[in-house]
Amino acid sequence: MRRLCETAVMGLVRHTSSVIAATSGAVAIGDLRVAAGVCSTHLAQRFKEFIGVTPKRPARTYRFAATVFAINPAGPIDRGDLAGGAGYFDQAYFGHEFRALTAVRLDEALAASLTHAGWAGR
Repeated sequence: MRRLCETAVMGLVRHTSSVIAATSGAVAIGDLRVAAGVCSTHLAQRFKEFIGVTPKRPARTYRFAATVFAINPAGPIDRGDLAGGAGYFDQAYFGHEFRALTAVRLDEALAASLTHAGWAGR
């Protein structure tokens, strides 16, 4: 019976993880739990049990990575459009998230990127 239960939990975690990946993290965790028919505590506990983190962590990481990869250092960067397009509340929130995940300020990273790409001063 335990093995059957573990299989169901693994299916829950696998399905939820695949939705997070398919949406590049731009999905509300509350929507995931409603779709799965479980409470948020159950979903978080099962994730921690099988993956080691709650579903918010991979969603945060996927969303951040998709946003960073969307930056074109050769073109103009509208930080507000970038943040809004990725589902961040505002530009400041994205800036805080950037620093929290990279330990570098967004402006510093963009300046380094432009310098590295040979675009500084243009």
